[in-house]
Amino acid sequence: MKSAIAATVIFMVGISLFSVPAAAAQRKAGAQAGSGPGSSPMVVPAGPTYIICPDDVLDVSVWKEDTLSFRGLPVRPDGKISLPLIHDVQAAGLTAMELSSSIAQKLKKYIEDPQVTVVVSQVNSQRYYVLGEVLHAGVFPLLPGLRVLQALSAAGGFGEFANLKKIYVLRNENGHQHKFPFDYKDVVAGRNLQENIQLLPGDTIIVP
Repeated sequence: MKSAIAATVIFMVGISLFSVPAAAAQRKAGAQAGSGPGSSPMVVPAGPTYIICPDDVLDVSVWKEDTLSFRGLPVRPDGKISLPLIHDVQAAGLTAMELSSSIAQKLKKYIEDPQVTVVVSQVNSQRYYVLGEVLHAGVFPLLPGLRVLQALSAAGGFGEFANLKKIYVLRNENGHQHKFPFDYKDVVAGRNLQENIQLLPGDTIIVP
């Protein structure tokens, strides 16, 4: 009987010792799965002068008015957001502070001295695209001052058949599409550095 109990104890301890590293490995794998290309988009911080655009996400807080406070409020394609009492409010084209003032002004009909705070929690409108012979094609957050060479590094490198001398950037301006050539080998060698242009929202880098 004692030997059976001892065997059971040893068996249970063995399970416990096995479970600890296994659980740790699962947590590590889960953390790794949430990083890198294809995971949740990187959040780009918005400065005080940032102009809100469609697809951005806002947090709107009205002091002491929980029913009028919302997190994760998307800016619609028409540039507006919807709030109780005041319905549609123009958000695109304004800074967070300007939008706060606009909402507060509209709420004065219903609330005495409303204190409104607006935070741009996700700058989804500031994006660029990389397509073609790269390891990780897709959509990337456009950080301030980002240039073509840096943007390509974010795509993880080139595919085996990439033509590094025929890369180009497509840009839509005022309804017209413009093409900017980028010779990777020249730029890396310090030649034709003017081709390493600063990217604008919506730019698409093509690696043939």
